[in-house]
Amino acid sequence: MNFLAHAWLARGGDDDFLYGNLIADGVKGSDLSDWPMGVACGIRHHRRVDAYVDGHPVTRQILTRSPPGGRRVMGIALDLVWDHFVARELILHDAGDRLVERTYRLLAARSAPARLAPMVPPLVEQDWLRRYADFPFTCRAIDGIGRRLTGPNRLAELLPWLEAEYSALEGEFHRLWVSVRQELEVSPTPGAG
Repeated sequence: MNFLAHAWLARGGDDDFLYGNLIADGVKGSDLSDWPMGVACGIRHHRRVDAYVDGHPVTRQILTRSPPGGRRVMGIALDLVWDHFVARELILHDAGDRLVERTYRLLAARSAPARLAPMVPPLVEQDWLRRYADFPFTCRAIDGIGRRLTGPNRLAELLPWLEAEYSALEGEFHRLWVSVRQELEVSPTPGAG
């Protein structure tokens, strides 16, 4: 799962918890003592979600049928594809719009870890979270990440497969999303958001 999916799952928590979920991919190591408690809890929640998704039967099944040369980076591509499907669902609801605005407000107001800092301003300014609803935009984002990795762009090589498998991936996403939400969605707390 990527920014939008993690934000949706964490939206019931306070701003520190949500922020921790948003920045977790930029935080290295298990020692979170330098972070405020709520942010550290959010980082740990994000990592639980990632572990759950990575080990889920839907994810494992996708990996078995994916192109062998792209399996090492398929998880990166799937994170963005899942955000595409989440964005398509959320643009239909006021709650999704409020969540995107809350997410942008938090990202704009706080310093992101160095690994994420360069991408946060364009993410907010160019409204990536809503634009993920457009699959060609999502594919360009996947390609862009691949260009930043060392070696050949294995992510770009996956794009034709992702396009061909779009309908199957959509069905698999819905099975996965129901399971993830049942296990790891945070219930709203008074004063959250």
